[in-house]
Amino acid sequence: MNIDTLRHSCSHIMAQAVKELWPETQLGIGPSIEDGFYYDFDKKEPFTEGDLVNIEEKMQEIIEKNEPLIREEFAKEKALKLFKKLKEDYKISLIQEIPDEKVSVYKTGDNFIDLCRGPHVESTGRIKAFKLLSVAGAYWHGIETNPMLQRIYGACFQTQKELDEYLKNLEEAKLRDHRKLGPQLELFDIYHEEAGAGLVFYHPKGALLRTIIEDYEKKEHLKRGYQIVITPHIMQAELWKTSGHYDYYKENMYTFKIEDKEFVLKPMNCPGHILIYKSKTRSYKNLPIRLFELGTVYRHEKAGVLHGLLRVRGFTQDDAHIFCAPTDLVSEIHKVIEFVIDTMKDFGFSDMAIELSTRPEKYIGSDTDWQEATAALESALKEKNLNYEINAGEGAFYGPKIDIKLKDALKRKWQCATIQCDFALPKRFGLTYVDDKGQEQQPIMLHRVILGSLERFIGALVENYKGAFPLWLAPTQTIIIPVNPVRNTKAPEKGNKISNGVNDSLMAYINDKVKPELEKWGIRFEIDQRNETLNKKIRQAEVNKIPYVLVVGEREANQETVSVRKRGEGDLGRKPVEGFIKEIKEEIDQMKS
Repeated sequence: MNIDTLRHSCSHIMAQAVKELWPETQLGIGPSIEDGFYYDFDKKEPFTEGDLVNIEEKMQEIIEKNEPLIREEFAKEKALKLFKKLKEDYKISLIQEIPDEKVSVYKTGDNFIDLCRGPHVESTGRIKAFKLLSVAGAYWHGIETNPMLQRIYGACFQTQKELDEYLKNLEEAKLRDHRKLGPQLELFDIYHEEAGAGLVFYHPKGALLRTIIEDYEKKEHLKRGYQIVITPHIMQAELWKTSGHYDYYKENMYTFKIEDKEFVLKPMNCPGHILIYKSKTRSYKNLPIRLFELGTVYRHEKAGVLHGLLRVRGFTQDDAHIFCAPTDLVSEIHKVIEFVIDTMKDFGFSDMAIELSTRPEKYIGSDTDWQEATAALESALKEKNLNYEINAGEGAFYGPKIDIKLKDALKRKWQCATIQCDFALPKRFGLTYVDDKGQEQQPIMLHRVILGSLERFIGALVENYKGAFPLWLAPTQTIIIPVNPVRNTKAPEKGNKISNGVNDSLMAYINDKVKPELEKWGIRFEIDQRNETLNKKIRQAEVNKIPYVLVVGEREANQETVSVRKRGEGDLGRKPVEGFIKEIKEEIDQMKS
């Protein structure tokens, strides 16, 4: 049985249940989606949690009756009369938008009828495992000036076992939500009323995490022959008219005027890189030229689509543009794919899904160029023996693209890497290089990101690791906890002073021996000198998901050791400081090898 058909049928049954419970409710649309379905309703009173329970019970009654879902075709005029009689205004609107002379409806039970293209399962009894999840607001047709409807989301699977596994993952996903873990771990926050929505504020630990990622990226790009560039955040609108963004992307751009000239707060980095390429004559001997920038861009996103770090108004891309000759095109795509796979492995992701997105309805460039660009991308995927799906019509307006989506610990997909093949912008900007015969030729341009938006990638990292980052990425790799003598039954020896609840001699050992060694080897650490019990400090370190805890008391100071606790493993015993550092360095090297 087709799973989309099953889910679409479940949405139909939910609509029937809602109409039986609240006959005055008007129906919108109810498609299948990944993992389930939704249906939009126009109901005066908001749905409550109790209403969802009642709807589920009514759906179960309909399923147990095993009623057939009967398809019929009506002429449009007959269908209009029927739905006018039923007072279904949204269905009338949908019928008027249908270009065909006939429309199809589905009937269930004695009275329920719904405009629907189908297909559906033969009878309601085929639905075995479903669960209603939540209610959200949704504008009719997604247009803000239209009425706001209530959208009920549900999950549907072929077996109860699959549904139970999905619901278990949903609960786990709540515990991993980066919007909660980010502030909890003091990494970032996403909203300040004074600043506005969709803007990220990185706190010291989050800024350090991002710096570690950025340093990794710079090193890896330089190793692969990229040149680092930096371009302005604002550029004149004429540049964006040449690129086509002004015509095809303006609704997502912030524009403003300076001295009667229109400027754009950049939504992309490509025009800036194009100007750098164009700044001097290029030879075939220089190609390929790979320009890389950690470029911060700004996009006009509506408030309703903002979502944590995943959808923001200002974000940074690990953006690069490769200018190459036609003979180098496929090999350059190969190298980018290899770069993506190697990078994802370093960050702990080995499972990925790949899509090849083809020409959209609105595009620039010739059909021949689109065919060649698409063929080059597809050829590289085939030569690498990579499985991929065709995502028809979802390419960029200037070229087709490969999207590589990583899968996290819960098998959820995260959009990260993209490789776009572009013949159009080099032509629009008049880019050239001199070939081996002294003739001017047009280069081909690859737009690509590896991690994509750093904000989205950090969100994915937080959720994948549940905030417990691998050692090499953890902003704080270890925390030193001096044993607090004030909380001990044994008083400090005579003459041993106490500062902030810690023996001065103990802090002297930490400051003179432990800290210098950690600093020497670049181990990121904190010292917890709060006047709290040892157990409370250890518990807080666990809540903060710090990989290693070093407990230092008088015995450790006398023996020049530290007592080591490892996240997830507990007490590892006392170790010499140098021995601990050797082990931690080896662990980091193994993670990145």
